[in-house]
Amino acid sequence: MIAGHTPGMILLSQEAIIMSKVTISLPENLLKTLDGFAANWETSRSGAVAELIFRAEKINLEAEMALGYKELAELNKIEAQSNLLAQLEVVNNDKTR
Repeated sequence: MIAGHTPGMILLSQEAIIMSKVTISLPENLLKTLDGFAANWETSRSGAVAELIFRAEKINLEAEMALGYKELAELNKIEAQSNLLAQLEVVNNDKTR
């Protein structure tokens, strides 16, 4: 079982979430893959689908965060270069005194 989940339930922060029922159609090969996940994770098909969606959301969030950190790093680099020029000007002014 995935982290002690009861089939048909997802626990978030120790809080049971009410589930909605959906019907989906899958090609046979994807159904076999889903059944493999469910067996490996000791959960139901619904539990496996929920876990896969949860993991996909996590991957998307991590990608967004990585992009944000890269953008922030670029801004920090620009700011550091600007500050370095200002510091160099102060040092050069001190040397000429």
